[in-house]
Parts: sequence; structure tokens; C-alpha cells
Amino acid sequence: MSINVVTSSINYFTPPTDGSQPWGKAEADPTTGEQQTNWERDPRQVQIENVRGCENEYELDTAGFSYHKRPTALTASDFDSDATIKERYYPESIEYLKEVTGARKVILYSHTIRCRRPREIDSDSTKRQPLQQAHGDQTLKSATRRVHRHLPAQEAEEFLASGRRFQIINLWRPIGNPALDFPLALCDFRSIDQDADLFPHKIYFAKYEGETLAVRHSDRHQWKYLRGQTPEEFILIKCFDSDPKAAFMTAHTAFIDPTTPKDAPKRQSIELRALVFY
Repeated sequence: MSINVVTSSINYFTPPTDGSQPWGKAEADPTTGEQQTNWERDPRQVQIENVRGCENEYELDTAGFSYHKRPTALTASDFDSDATIKERYYPESIEYLKEVTGARKVILYSHTIRCRRPREIDSDSTKRQPLQQAHGDQTLKSATRRVHRHLPAQEAEEFLASGRRFQIINLWRPIGNPALDFPLALCDFRSIDQDADLFPHKIYFAKYEGETLAVRHSDRHQWKYLRGQTPEEFILIKCFDSDPKAAFMTAHTAFIDPTTPKDAPKRQSIELRALVFY
């Protein structure tokens, strides 16, 4: 089997038959492990290209994602502590984001650790596992809410009224070991039809309601991944961009790579969510 292109299943979604807005609960039922939604999953076999060796061909403004190699000063065990992550990993990552994007201001507002734990249910925010569902993390509505939520009220109003560019970007990095197990696939934005493929999707968390993007299947989609991504390598994932000339987002999902060695360590990763201002 080639390690340059693999065939695997990616979960898309089918819009509700009654025409209503799709919605889902973030936490799975603690007994059944099922996630409550008003839509159906649509698993499809797709080809996913390993871009190892040509990472530089993918940029945030065109593909909607980019690959970078910068080590972290943290050890794998440091990521067990939220306090250590916020005190040490946040500042380090802010500098990386500014360096790569040229942004004048970066606010990291949350992070998620994902660890694959077979047979454990993803029933709350402390048990997040790799997400096998093609999706986008933000909409215009939810991104605008984030600006209001994380900037002082007057500053938020003035910034949004100015029309200056802002983005929401995720910084995704494996922890401890290369991400051979359940790696991350990203869909090149140039292969996405925003009007036909993307649907605003309400998502209900325990304490608040958000809005993400559900993704409908298209044969045009071009999926990519970086096989064996190491903890020294990170991906920047575009979640939102106010610049209409740039890639608006990128759909992404975990998937089962058929070339993964049977003895590969279970995936652990961290994703940081950043508001990026210009």
C-alpha cells in the first residue's frame, strides 16, 4: 500500500430532511456513547494525500492550513497541567503565531487535549478523543461573538466597525509521539464550494451554545495529511477569516490511516484556539 495516497473513510453529514438548521450536542451520552443530533452521518471512502516533503505548497491564505516545524519547550508530561500549558505553552505559541502570520495581536482563548482511549466515552471536556467528523470550527456569527467575548466592549466595537482583518486559527500539535494513530486530515479550501458544501451547525455544550460548520460530501474535495507528524511539527488550521479574498476556513477531521503500524502509540494532541488581529 502506498504511503503517498491512502484510502480511508471520512464522516460527512447529511442535512436534516425537514430543512431545519442542523444541531448536535458536544458531549456524547455517558451510557450509550452516542452524540445526539438532528442529522445523519454520511461516511465516504476518499483518497487522502500524504504531503510529507511538499508541506510548503500549502498556505493559510490559499489552502486554509499550513505546516510548520518549531519545537516546544514543554515535555509530554507538562501537558498534563492546564496551569503549565497556560503559563508556558500559550506565550510560546503566541510568538509562533505572530512570526508566521505577521499579526499585531494574538489572544489564545482556549485549548483542548485529545487522547485516544479505546472504549472510553467522550462524555465531557476532560475526555476528548480524536473527532472523526469533517467540520469547520467557526462561522461569521460565532467568530464575531468571540471578538466581543475576548476584547473589552469598546475595543471590540471599534475594531469590528473599522473593518480591519481578523482570523481565528487553531494551532495543532501532537504530544509525546508522532501522530501515526488517528492523524488529522485537512481539506484544501480551493476544493470546497462554500455555498453547496458548508452548513451552519448549532452545537450545544454543557454551559453555552456555539455554531460550527457541518460539511456535505463532494467528489471535488482534496484531502491532505502529514504522515507521522512529530511533536516538533504543528499545523495552523484556519477556522475563520474576515478577508473575503483569502481562504475562509478549512474542513478537518481525524481518520484511520490504514498504513499505521499496529504498535503505534495512541494519539495525543493539543489544539490551541487563537483570535488573530491585524
